[in-house]
Amino acid sequence: MKVALRSSDDGVLIALRVSPGAKKSGVEGMYGENSIKLKVASPPVDGKANKEVESLLANFLGVRKSDVEVVRGASSRDKAILVRGVESSAVERILAKYL
Repeated sequence: MKVALRSSDDGVLIALRVSPGAKKSGVEGMYGENSIKLKVASPPVDGKANKEVESLLANFLGVRKSDVEVVRGASSRDKAILVRGVESSAVERILAKYL
């Protein structure tokens, strides 16, 4: 999972593969060696799926929604998410419960 997480000056970047329009939202597991697969119930319309991704990760990681932002891939299934104010070891420990 370390490949899916990268430290940055502002926090941690998480590489995701997102599947919108799922029956149930949640972490699906690893997507290859470089990304975490995440399912969201929201459709990929008007940024709804991106907002749900941000909200879901904020909830999992125990941070404010404003600390989670899609920084790359807003219109793609492959996304980079910035989580501010946390360290990669903490994110890895929390997400390991879901992988």
